Amino acid sequence: MNVDFADRVKNLPPYLFKEIDRLKAELQAKGVDVINLGVGDPDLPTPSHIIERLKTAAEDPANHQYPLYSGMNAFRDAVARWYKRRFQVDLDPATQVLTLIGSKEGIAHLPLAFINPGDTALVPSPAYPVYQVAVMFAGGTSHLMPLLKENHFLPDLDAIPEETARRAKLLFINYPNNPTGAVADAAFFEKVVAFAKKYQIIVCHDAAYSEMAFDGYRPMSFLEVPGALDVGIEFHSLSKTYNMTGWRIGFAVGNAQIISGLAQIKSNVDSGVFNAVQLAGVEALDGDQRCVQEMQAIYQERRDILIEGLRRAGLEVQPPKATFYVWCPTPKGLSSTDFTAKLLKEAGIVTTPGSGFGAPGEGYVRMALTVDKARLREAVDRILKLRW
Repeated sequence: MNVDFADRVKNLPPYLFKEIDRLKAELQAKGVDVINLGVGDPDLPTPSHIIERLKTAAEDPANHQYPLYSGMNAFRDAVARWYKRRFQVDLDPATQVLTLIGSKEGIAHLPLAFINPGDTALVPSPAYPVYQVAVMFAGGTSHLMPLLKENHFLPDLDAIPEETARRAKLLFINYPNNPTGAVADAAFFEKVVAFAKKYQIIVCHDAAYSEMAFDGYRPMSFLEVPGALDVGIEFHSLSKTYNMTGWRIGFAVGNAQIISGLAQIKSNVDSGVFNAVQLAGVEALDGDQRCVQEMQAIYQERRDILIEGLRRAGLEVQPPKATFYVWCPTPKGLSSTDFTAKLLKEAGIVTTPGSGFGAPGEGYVRMALTVDKARLREAVDRILKLRW
């Protein structure tokens, strides 16, 4: 039998992080002591009070049946309380909060609700690859918005052609930003709201890194800006905030009609999040938040070690105010892939080429702060021995 894949599968680019995993495994098979700064997967454990809540919830047979695809009321109520405490934003848990199997799931499904074949979405570049792929799965096309250093890695909305803006249905933004580590302020979000209202575009703000911030900086929610609830939704994840990447739980909040559209897609393709995981999520959101402060302190210390080492190596790198990513310029004369290959082959360090997140990422590599201080110091020592 000849198995013929659909065009949407044939046209997929290689998934960036899958390729990194392959390279890492190849090196390890050769006996190389690999330091993996390639993938943004927290190495810290999930806080114990969250694990204990999962244990008790898993022992209750009432939690063993199909969950609601939209999420338990208890979890959505906890999300609304967290938004009020954290951002002073009021949400109706019944209509403005939706439980997700991780924010990636919601981001991937959203275009299916609002993009018809031939429609346009505005997508940043470099960016999380899922935005563009999700638009493609829905039959749409992406107009890429370059994130450049001279614009503080914010999209230049004024540079979008008038005709393209009028055609666009969705606008993806992501701050604090992966991969650049850039942050956005109220003035930028206000401009996004005005742009979205002018052209009737749905705004999708990926805020997965809002709690991973340093030096006392507190990232804001897009929904804090007047008018944002009229035009958009925001995606959050418990993965980074509470070291729960493998648990697969997140949520979307915001405009009730947009949430309803995403919920209609979800009701046809998944059966929700295991209730015991949602109850552990309630514990995470409502429980002791000192674990978040401890997480921030650990990543800040790691950030400072790596930044200081990279600068000693002659790289003009800026410390991120948020996210656990360092967006490091490549040495003069080396492309993103050249520098990634050099770090891999000569130092056993896995990083991600900036160009892998989109062409405007050329000239940078992304380094994730997901190894402990000793390993980061080892990485710095190896980098300092390189010549370019």
